[in-house]
Amino acid sequence: FAAQRHVLTYMEDAVSQLLENREDISQYGIARFFTEYFNSVRQGTHILFREFSFVQATPHNRASFLRTFWRCFRTMGKNGGKYSSICCYLLTAQEYHCLLQLLCPDFPMELTQKAARIVLMDDAMDCLMSFSDFLFAFQIQFYYSEFLESVAAIYQDLLAGKNPNTVIVPTSSSGQHRQRQPPNDCNPLEGVEASLFYQCLESLCDRSKYSCPPSPLVKEMLSSVQRMTFYGFLMALAKDQGINRALGALPDKGDLFLDPAMDQEIEKLVAQVSGLSVSGPASSSADTANMPVRNSPRINSPWKPLHHRRKMDAESEGSNEETDSSEN
Repeated sequence: FAAQRHVLTYMEDAVSQLLENREDISQYGIARFFTEYFNSVRQGTHILFREFSFVQATPHNRASFLRTFWRCFRTMGKNGGKYSSICCYLLTAQEYHCLLQLLCPDFPMELTQKAARIVLMDDAMDCLMSFSDFLFAFQIQFYYSEFLESVAAIYQDLLAGKNPNTVIVPTSSSGQHRQRQPPNDCNPLEGVEASLFYQCLESLCDRSKYSCPPSPLVKEMLSSVQRMTFYGFLMALAKDQGINRALGALPDKGDLFLDPAMDQEIEKLVAQVSGLSVSGPASSSADTANMPVRNSPRINSPWKPLHHRRKMDAESEGSNEETDSSEN
């Protein structure tokens, strides 16, 4: 159970966070730190603003990142709807990558480009994509990254007339993804024989220690066609709602822009802003001073992401240098 749930990974990270932030944590207590750390793991918020090597370290981390990305930016895909001022935005791969970096500063551009290529196929990489198209393609590329690397190698062997007896399984989880050469899908009517392709994928799923799509769903997908191209296969994975439900990170496409809990929080914020703006410019400074102050509940965390701490230390050093120079 411990290995399946990657308990050791989280214990090592928790201890590392404890050592890095021991001065701040000492005022809260170690017990409270571990409680809040593992609560954040359970809630899926532990991946916020963390380094990519940690974000992609476990299936739970990847699913948490996907869910967080969806919840943070889902309103960009709304077409009118409840918030009439929000329209359906179409963005480029570079712009989606900027959004990903807001959550993970060192998120690699290569993964974003691979996800965009699933949507755009042979189109130019600077073409616009809807949020839903990019999100489901990104889910497949990010969550099943190692699996897709092996699929690309198998597909190339089948195109070359080889029968890949040895399944190629990536052995590195360091976060450094190899540059995948796009398979030759120039003629979409060609591809490879679907039944043979599935036999190779079934063997891959049986041997791989990384996450793979459920074999029965892959079999159902490939049994409906005679031949399949590589990017046709990736697009089919991205559109398959059965695979989406099995992964469990995102809602069905029809419910993609529904998040009642988040909508309720947004309504509260809008109401607060509206209430503060009722007085407007006509209110005197005395009236403003007499307005009741709203004390928003704040939950302080005894630990901070490591890169935030380093940033604060760097700023502190810079301010000391300025002070020293001014004194001189």
